[in-house]
Amino acid sequence: MTDHDKIYIDGAWVASTSSDTIEVIDSLTEEVMATVPAGSAADVDAAVAAAKAAFDGWAGLPVEERAKFMSRIGDALAARMDEIATLITRETGMAKWLSQLVQVGLPINSFNQAAAIAESFDYEEQVGTSLVVREPIGVVGCITPWNYPLHQIAAKVAYAMAAGCTVVLKPSEVAPLDAFVLTEIVDEVGLPKGVFNMVTGDGPTVGQAMSAHPDVDMMSFTGSARAGRSVAQLGAETIKKVALELGGKSANVLLDDLDESAFQKAVRDGVGKAFLNSGQTCSALTRMLVPRDRLAEAEQVAGAAAEATVVGDPFAEGVHLGPLASAAQRDRVQGYVQTGIDEGAKLVAGGLGAPEGLDTGFYVKATVFSEVTPEMTIAQEEIFGPVLAIMPYDDEEDAVRIANGVVYGLAGGVWSADKDRATAFARRMRTGQVEVNGGAFNPNAPFGGYKQSGVGREYGRHGFEEFLEIKSLQL
Repeated sequence: MTDHDKIYIDGAWVASTSSDTIEVIDSLTEEVMATVPAGSAADVDAAVAAAKAAFDGWAGLPVEERAKFMSRIGDALAARMDEIATLITRETGMAKWLSQLVQVGLPINSFNQAAAIAESFDYEEQVGTSLVVREPIGVVGCITPWNYPLHQIAAKVAYAMAAGCTVVLKPSEVAPLDAFVLTEIVDEVGLPKGVFNMVTGDGPTVGQAMSAHPDVDMMSFTGSARAGRSVAQLGAETIKKVALELGGKSANVLLDDLDESAFQKAVRDGVGKAFLNSGQTCSALTRMLVPRDRLAEAEQVAGAAAEATVVGDPFAEGVHLGPLASAAQRDRVQGYVQTGIDEGAKLVAGGLGAPEGLDTGFYVKATVFSEVTPEMTIAQEEIFGPVLAIMPYDDEEDAVRIANGVVYGLAGGVWSADKDRATAFARRMRTGQVEVNGGAFNPNAPFGGYKQSGVGREYGRHGFEEFLEIKSLQL
């Protein structure tokens, strides 16, 4: 077991003013794997003061110098890839081979992309008689989730710092250990003191203190809609900018012109997209919409794909899905499976209980429901587990109505034999990103949601711009 007894403020590891600690649980063994400080509001005050004091110097540094620091951090993360991937696999349950690609590979990309964008960005434009300039917004508070912990840290911290902002990070208390590795790297590369600060702790204490702090200029939050509302409400008291990346209940629409081979391919792909990271993915395609007369075919293919999904030790070869991240998450998913059964959905694969032989660890079965109707709970609420809902539709207008008939709008998918038709359908989906015929995720394209999936965008140039204010100089 590892005991982390310090937080990071003003370029130094320091003791928290609180003596309380938080236990970090191994998702495989259900045992305590580490403890971290349960930080206090006083710790947040100190971190924000350090970030505020460092801001002018960091913002005034030549952009090439800031970019070099981001690149060094990216290189150092790459050097510790295996170590970090192992930590995150134990924290979240993601299969180790996938953790290397996603949980560490994407954060490396974020730091490198942030560096490149910072250097190439045009910070000034002439608009008539005015010079319009973009400047760093100031001190940014970053609150990050447990499902893609380092990925979401990098999406905020790398772009904010590259833009010239200073940051205070609160990593998820469920999966904070990767943040300690990043902080060690930040310290080793010699980032000026106060530019990056980390306070571990829970949302009601550390998160609320950050969100309400008058010297925090912007909050960037990823997590649940409930917690996001709290961040926005607290931020409103000081009229600070708030960027939110919240939940999703994304529709994957298979149009009626697919031949048998393409239809089956789309179903299998959709099962994988629903189950990514054991379903602990805000953009997971958790609703599969199929023509009513092909429902039985979709059930057969999806059921077979779910049964072929190997759930087990995420460090073992050939395993697709590991455990969920926590007991609370496992119980939440089981509750939704029971609700699906109670409300009359047809259970095609999986169901209640742990997979056979996996009694230790927060494991759940890869589950597929069919005959799911739009008003059912499992069609409306984010489950955050490997649970797919197959929903029949009558025609294209019905498919659009069902796809858009939730409070969320984070992601989506559409498949058609005609790419133009698929693209036209994608344009009608009220959601922040849409995969057309299985188009791959682009980590440099803007990511974020419509409706209750959030406000603002992350990654790439659009994510970089979130951390900039606009000033007009009237000449």
